[in-house]
Parts: sequence; structure tokens; C-alpha cells
Amino acid sequence: MSEEQPRASSGGQRDVGRGLENLPISSWPEGEEPEFQYTPEHVIGPGAEVDPTQITFPGCTCLTTSCLPTICSCLLHGENYDNSCLRDIESEMEFARPVFECNVMCQCSEECKNRVVQRGLQFNLQVFKTDKKGWGLRTLEFIPKGRFVCEYAGEILGSSEACRRIRRQTKHDLNYIIAVREHICNGQIIETFVDPTNIGNIGRFLNHSCEPNLLMVPVRVDSMVPRLALFAARDILPKEELSYDYSGRFHNLLKSNGNQEIPDKDKTGKPCYCGTKSCAAFLPYDSSLYSPLEKQTTS
Repeated sequence: MSEEQPRASSGGQRDVGRGLENLPISSWPEGEEPEFQYTPEHVIGPGAEVDPTQITFPGCTCLTTSCLPTICSCLLHGENYDNSCLRDIESEMEFARPVFECNVMCQCSEECKNRVVQRGLQFNLQVFKTDKKGWGLRTLEFIPKGRFVCEYAGEILGSSEACRRIRRQTKHDLNYIIAVREHICNGQIIETFVDPTNIGNIGRFLNHSCEPNLLMVPVRVDSMVPRLALFAARDILPKEELSYDYSGRFHNLLKSNGNQEIPDKDKTGKPCYCGTKSCAAFLPYDSSLYSPLEKQTTS
């Protein structure tokens, strides 16, 4: 069996994660599987200025089993987790606090409570065919509110390359590229562009919902390149489809929010099939990724 082929799980079903995750990822219906190169974490792509696998943080000097926010250099912004659940998560608010986990350079124990996302999958997930949205991702077991579910991982791109790839797409193509913008001090913005189209993880199968059950939070572990971690925004039941708001908000409201504009049929041409009461009818639209390439290279 070549490395490109999915490996079989212990139950005989083939593993979408190619054996690279903590748990095997099944697919339904059996025998049908999407084709792409699997990676559990980000990989460097064209135009990226920083290699996401490069260790850039010095690490804490804590000698305790679990780090404390009063003394740990990784917890300058407060404690991140409570019993493996993300703290301060609210149902209708964005999570704005920076999250830094302890890393490979830290002197604390591997059992430190500030190590959650880096531990990988903790729940059994399944890739499945939906009625209208193509492939989707669902959980096979109960997930409590605040627990880490999975990452959205793929190629880290430069802004010009992300724009080029987007502009090559037609309205019939699936768009996996995500732009994450973090506002920091003095009005500065950190942009991260991720494309899991050809090289990615199971996060690429997450569909949009105007009332999602997941919240995406940038989490930094070893590198300044954030790991796009998805946490349960509420309790999630077995067999429930997992989803997040592509616009970065919990609810895809019909109003401007930075570069996220009012969904428009003439602009995106991509209808939303989430079926929720607050459905905006069309997928969120990020104007900056469709702007003239000259603006991307000169800004």
C-alpha cells in the first residue's frame, strides 16, 4: 500500500486521516473517499514568509506539573482552558483574547493543562456525503461545549498567492481558502491565508452555517503562525454535522464587518444550504480576496 492511499482502521474501514491523527477518521458511504494529500498541521506554501513548522517561541521555565497564569510566560493573557474546555467562550460573541499554549521548548510537564490543541483529535469524527453541500464532517460522539474538536490546516500562503488562487476559481469551484485577520496593538493586522484544497486535514470538510456549532480561534503553540483551532460553541450531539461561520462570526448577519460584506448572488453565486432560521441565503463574501492583484502586491 502506498503512502498516498488511506490506511484501514482497526474496524476494517479506511482511514481518511491516513493514520496521521490520534484517531482514525471514517467516511460514509464506505468505499467513497475524497482525494487529497493529508496533513494534520500547516505546511509552508508559495509566498509564505514564515515556515509554520519552525519553532520560534522560547518556552516557559515552569517546573510545575501544570502552569499557573501568575508565573507562566505562556499565560500572560490569562488561563486558556478549564478541564480541557476553552474558557470565556460565549454563544453569540467572538473570542478575541490571544491564546498561547505551552510548547516543545517549555520546561513544564507534557500533562500541563495549557496543552490542548497540540494533543490532536480527541473525538471520533466522520467525513460524510451531504444532500446538497457535497462532503461534510460530523461527530460520532457527544462533544461538550468548549472542547477542542479539530484544526483547519493546509498550505500557508502569501496574500498575492491566495488572491491568485481565488481569482482563478469559477462560481462552480469549491473555495477552501480562508483568510484570518487578527487585530493587534496600534491598529496593526496579522493576516494568515490557509488553503487545504490539495494539502489539508479534515477541517477542509467543514461546511458553513449561519448558526454554527463551532468557533474558530487562532492558537499559537511553537510558531507565530496560528493553528486555526475549532472549539464546540455548544454541546454537540452524536451524528450532528459540524460547522462554523465562514465570515468569522457566530451568526452571519446581513451587515458589513470589515471585508466580510453582505452576501450577494451576483458576487459569490454560491447559495447557502445550512437551513437555519437566520440563513443569509448566500455564503459570506470577502472582497479583499477578489480585489485587483495590483492592490495585493503594493499594499
